[in-house]
Amino acid sequence: MSTPMLEARDLHVAYGGIAAVKGISFEVAAGEMVCLIGANGAGKTTTLKALARLLPAQGAIHYGGHSLLHRSAHALIGEGMTLVPEGRGVFARLTVAENLDMGAYSRRDRGEVAADLDRVFGLLPRLKERAGQLAGTLSGGEQQMLAIGRALMSRPKLLLLDEPSMGLAPIMVQKVFEVIRSVAAQGVTILLVEQNARLALSVASRGYVMESGSITLSDTGPALLANPKVREAYLGE
Repeated sequence: MSTPMLEARDLHVAYGGIAAVKGISFEVAAGEMVCLIGANGAGKTTTLKALARLLPAQGAIHYGGHSLLHRSAHALIGEGMTLVPEGRGVFARLTVAENLDMGAYSRRDRGEVAADLDRVFGLLPRLKERAGQLAGTLSGGEQQMLAIGRALMSRPKLLLLDEPSMGLAPIMVQKVFEVIRSVAAQGVTILLVEQNARLALSVASRGYVMESGSITLSDTGPALLANPKVREAYLGE
């Protein structure tokens, strides 16, 4: 078998003396879209922050076959791992265009950056329309698209998406997930954390269910959608 693009083994994360992630193991192959689902407080966001090296962790994290435990968060951007954080985290007092340029801050291939900006505007035409507008004045859905577009400007190989549907109207959720599908279709590997289990499992090839800091189930997306325990706990059926 080929080496997974991302692999976590016996991953532990604690806040003070409180264990938030309790020895989980999972992997993501190149080209896959994999989701982590679970209730609030299950440890999903903490897991993503540990993978992105924003939180200290114990265990093993490998990306591209190399350990990440002693790498810095900013170094991972240049190696192709980018996090779109929960809450979007756009720079409210910068314009849309300036936010996108910040996504390419670590890059030196400015000619290619211009080409990537055109690609992002092609994928997210709303951002082109709003290019000169302050990011803080955008709607929630537009800010989510901007956060994704900014991440794409770093040319990610692996995109970590944290709750992209949070706080959005249903029509904007649909549009944001259309963008996520398009990004995946372009070959970007995606690890998606999403509280909307039905939506996440409908787009992901595989999924993991987290409960109280542990992974309790893993299977293909369709199989988890059909699982009676998942349907009762997360789909309201």
